[in-house]
Amino acid sequence: MIEIKDIEKSFDGVKVLKGVSAVFETGKTNLIIGQSGSGKTVLMKSLVGLVRPEHGEILYDGRDLLKLDREQLRHLRTEIGMLFQGSALFDSETVLGNVEFPIMMYTKMTDAERRERARFCLERVGLKGADDKYPSEISGGMQKRVAIARAIALNPKYLFCDEPNSGLDPKTSILIDELLSDITHEYGITTVINTHDMNSVLGIGENIIFINKGYREWVGNKDLIYETTNEALSNFVFATDLFQKVKQYVLSHGHPMKG
Repeated sequence: MIEIKDIEKSFDGVKVLKGVSAVFETGKTNLIIGQSGSGKTVLMKSLVGLVRPEHGEILYDGRDLLKLDREQLRHLRTEIGMLFQGSALFDSETVLGNVEFPIMMYTKMTDAERRERARFCLERVGLKGADDKYPSEISGGMQKRVAIARAIALNPKYLFCDEPNSGLDPKTSILIDELLSDITHEYGITTVINTHDMNSVLGIGENIIFINKGYREWVGNKDLIYETTNEALSNFVFATDLFQKVKQYVLSHGHPMKG
């Protein structure tokens, strides 16, 4: 579990995060959503230590990120997996080499052990046999799955995903969502996803934190979101005609995935 308490962050005298508190639950997909400029990206960067808040606490199972020394911070980083928006694969490395990289950086595994772990992760994301291909030789969806395999290579307790469906077609986006959800539940990971994809919100949003103008305005799940009385949240999630129709259907007939 990750808990943040009263996080504040300013840039050039402008407060971007205004006393944000939230809990990111273990074994669940925790989504951070909000309009551009809302502060959600700054919140994600604060969670992983790329931005340092002026005030507040960021607790990883009780360990305050902001108070860790260098060695403690290094150890925490071995417990964290990162999935970047553009996959961030090394073009000069094979698929297998990309997944092996964090294992080589943070463990003392032998070459054979490292390859075995990397191949296991690739198989888990449905890429068995793709070891020797290079990123340029595979599709965007496959690249994203390689990035997921790399992110789980160290068997992380915490997994952070920045816009995981960016640049993907709707069908592939759903597959990535389902894969992230499956891995989260299977391994009991605290998964935090920064997204603007409403299909993800309504599909896998088990714990949703809505950030608006620097404040945490709403917390709930994908079922409760249909009945929200928060106008800003409703306007954001159900902005298009399609999602308005989905909302009306759910409110009239119940959730299509239930019963």
